[in-house]
Formats: sequence, C-alpha cells, structure tokens
Amino acid sequence: MKRDKSDTVQRWSTGVLARSNCRRRASIAAGEDARAPMWRLFVVVIAMVCGATSAMAQRGTATNTPTPTKPAVSRPPPPSRPNIVFIMTDDHASHAISAYGSKINVTPNIDRLAREGMRFDRCFVENSICTPSRAAILTGKYSHKNGTPVFNTFDGSQPHVAKYLQQGGYYTGVVGKWHLGSEPTGFDAYTVLPGQGLYHNPFFLDRNGRWRTNGYATDVITDLAIDFVKNRPTDKPFFLCLHHKAPHRAWESDEKHANMFEDVDIPEPPTLRDDYRTRTDAAREATMTIARHLNNGDLKLKPPPELTGTNRQQWLTNVPMEVTIEVKGETKTLTGDELLRWKYQRYIKNYLRCVASVDDNVGRFLQFLDASGLSTNTVVIYTSDQGFFLGDHGWYDKRFMYEESLKMPFIIRWPGVIKPGSVQDLMALNIDFAPTFLEMAGLGIPRDMQGRSLMPLLRGRKPFTWPRSFYYRYYHDPGHHNTRAHYGVRTETHKLIYFWKKNQWECYDLAHDPFELNNIYGNPANSRIVDSLKRELFRQKKAVDDDDRFALEQPPSGVDGPRFKKPGEPEPKEEPE
Repeated sequence: MKRDKSDTVQRWSTGVLARSNCRRRASIAAGEDARAPMWRLFVVVIAMVCGATSAMAQRGTATNTPTPTKPAVSRPPPPSRPNIVFIMTDDHASHAISAYGSKINVTPNIDRLAREGMRFDRCFVENSICTPSRAAILTGKYSHKNGTPVFNTFDGSQPHVAKYLQQGGYYTGVVGKWHLGSEPTGFDAYTVLPGQGLYHNPFFLDRNGRWRTNGYATDVITDLAIDFVKNRPTDKPFFLCLHHKAPHRAWESDEKHANMFEDVDIPEPPTLRDDYRTRTDAAREATMTIARHLNNGDLKLKPPPELTGTNRQQWLTNVPMEVTIEVKGETKTLTGDELLRWKYQRYIKNYLRCVASVDDNVGRFLQFLDASGLSTNTVVIYTSDQGFFLGDHGWYDKRFMYEESLKMPFIIRWPGVIKPGSVQDLMALNIDFAPTFLEMAGLGIPRDMQGRSLMPLLRGRKPFTWPRSFYYRYYHDPGHHNTRAHYGVRTETHKLIYFWKKNQWECYDLAHDPFELNNIYGNPANSRIVDSLKRELFRQKKAVDDDDRFALEQPPSGVDGPRFKKPGEPEPKEEPE
C-alpha cells in the first residue's frame, strides 16, 4: 500500500520510540545505568518532533481543514468490532434534556446514556436545518461539498458512511425519518418515512413500496429498529440509524402523554421577550415568533365544526392574535403579553410531550439491548439533527447561528472504552460523526472527509491540536420563516456572523453575553477582536474550500412527497419544514 511521506515519518518516529523504550527497559532489567547516552536521547527527541509535526500536518491546524482526496488509510479491524446504533431525533434541543441541565423537563432514559457514557457539551451543526445536516452527517462533508445546502434531493451515488461500513463487513440499516428525497443507498435494509412523515398512523417506504400502519410514529419506529436487530445476520456487526420524526413540528403527542404538564406552568426562557435591539435586520425579519407566527393548528385549537375541506385547512393556518379560553367556568379573551404567555405554554407543552415519548422509547430500546445480551458490545449514540429555539429570543424553529439552534445534543455510550459519566468540552461537529463511526469499526477514514474522528476525545484525551473554532453556513433564504442567509465563525469565546445578502454583521462575546443579546460589532472598543474574528472567518472559509457556489442560487427542493424522487422527475410538492 502506498503511503504518503507524513505517514511514513510518523510510523518511523513511533518505531524509533518503541525500540528506544525496549532497549531502555532491557538495560534496566540487566542492572545497567537507566540514563540513555546523549545520542540516543537526541534520536528520541527528533522522533517525537517528527511525530508531532506529522500528526499536525495530517489533522490540519485548529480547524476542520480538508486534505486532498486519497484512498482511505486501511486499519486492521479490532478483535470484536462493535455494533453501532445511531439514534437521531428531529429538532430536539439539548436544553430539553435533563442530562444537559434542562429546567423544563426530565429525560431519564437519555440521561442513562450520559450516566453510562460521555456527554459532549460543545457539539455543533454546520448548517442548522434538517436535510443539509443529515447529508453532512452521512458524508462527513460541509453542504457545499456534498451538494445538499437546502431541501434538495441528496445524491445517493456519492460515497458516504453507510456505504463504507457496508463494504467493511457491517450489516447496515435505517428506520424512521430519512428526509433526503432519494432512495437510501448503502443500507442492506431500510424502512423510512416519506418526506416529513405523519405522527399518527404513518406511511413508510421500503424496497417493496409504500405501506401504512396503525400506531404512533415514535413507537412504530422503535418497533422497526428492534425488528431490524432481531432479524439481522448474526455473523456480522450491525450499523443501525434509528431516526425519529419527533419532536418536529406540528408537535403531536401520543395518547399516553396527551395530558402531561396539564396543571404545570413551564418556566419561560429569559429571552422570550427579546426585542432584538442591538441586532441586524435578520432577527426582526424572521417569521418564526411564538407571539406572531404560531398558527391555530400549532396551538391545537379546534376549528368550528361547520368548516370542512380547504376552509378548515385555511382556518388551521391562520394566526390568532386573540384567543378566548375558559378559566374556572368563566370565559376570558387573551391578548398582548397575556396571550404570549398562553401561546408559549401551549407550544412548549406539546413539544415536551413528544420528547417524553422519545425518551420512553429510548428506554425501551436500551432494555431490548440489555435483554438480548447486546449492550456490552454495542455503541449507542443519541443526538438530534440540530438544535431548536424553545421560546428563546421569542422563537420556535432553528436555522440561525445563535447557540440554541447551533448546539446539538451528543451523548455516546461504549462500554469498556468510554469512561462512564464523563463530559467532553472540546468542540465537535456533525461532520465528525462519519469518521468517528469508521474508526470505531476499524476502517480507514477517506481523505476527502472534512470531519475528524472523535475517538481521541472518547478515550478521554484532549489533544492540543484540537480545533478551537469552526465555520458555519446557512443558505435557505428566504425559504421557510424568512431566515436570512449567513455564514460565520464560532470560537471558544466569541462568535462572528455575516449576513451576506444584506451586508450586515453581528458579533457576540459569548463569555460575557451567553444569551447573545448585545451585538458588539461596530463598537470601536471591539475593533481588534472583530478584525481577528474576520481573519479567522475567512481562513476557515478557505480551509473548508467554500467557493460560494450556492451563495446566490440553490438547487430546487425535492425531499418531500409520497415517494422517492428518481432522476429526471419533477420535484415533488414541498411541505413546510
């Protein structure tokens, strides 16, 4: 196998160190002086410098810098390769998980994974929207590299993690939400929701076509995951993507949790009434506020019984600016701030009911692994495709580079490898998942993947070369919710955002302003830090080879509809995200 120069240097330096240590141990055992001759110490120091330089060259500087496309470096598989279960929900904010300190709900089964594994406190998405994040996770590449910047059909012919694992001897499957438009590739078995899918009595697509079943989506998807594991070939390790629809809009709960939180007031976020005073135009122009944009359907209001068909549907999409409710037998009409408080309670309770069902089913799947004797050799990951606003800044939804949308939950359990109850505060990105899965499986990481394996972090190490900043880019403008296109850089202490179509900037000191309320861009006192962040932003942009290919025009939508999109077909009708 042909190796590049840095690989040869690193292997040589490692060999020199190993031989030097062996000789030293032998001399000590023989009763000789343990101090090595000066020439030997010189060789060891040179070897260490070469090894460190080689490692830094391969990883890049403190950024997710891609390396030229080369064949994957093969590694011998470990004696017993682990099964990998990748549980991903849709729009589950980390601040609605009690392991992350949630003040509004408890998630005991997701917490179990954190207690028995590792919680990442700084895991981020590179494009905070469903389809692009899923494509980035599969490919280990930014949106401009995998060709999926918006809700356009994913090109399944390109290499991705499931294909590599399948070729490497894994039995691969995906159940639940797919939302990439094209038929899944690289999976031995798949049963996925068409488009967004339904919460109740959902349709599914598999190799036999389209079919429907009774039940609640979260329960059904977990049943499908259990069936996949039960029916797998037992002579192979398996890779399972268990992808839930919940807690995505329109936040429809199952019967079990329908009355959960009924007599409880959920605490409001401190930024619910954010006035965007120091912000650019983008925050004020976004159409995803709880006060002005949640509609009758979102709020679970019942339409007049005489309305049918399109008239009923129109009523459900109307936004109420006053609501009449009954309190202790008396009717009361809500407006203004009183209505905002009521809308927030309706929204957050419906959202958290969906989360409770997810948590129950995570517990059910973990119990199945326990009962099947699979827990000890199965890696279990819990994440979401991005973060979500839970009334933060007055919003629902995601997209913006603000923390609540940018941050992803990422919890991983691997018995015997990960120290139980550990917490990792170094940065991770969703593009890091694919190379991590490959290294777990003892497979090589393709050189064109822009992410990096998280294995050093999972083993408790904190490499000094690990990135301290990362690049973000969102394209879908105007798109849903009128969110303005932007890109930016986040460091450990600051964030710089550029809304390129409006030529407007925002900058935040995260250490002193964690809620991002005070835009410090334009303040002369901050000119040095802003200039430094701009240099870092454009360095990062160049490092990930972002050439603005989707800046002004994006591919057409094509991820919703009743079936997979085939080449040459017109795009199916898009449903609201």
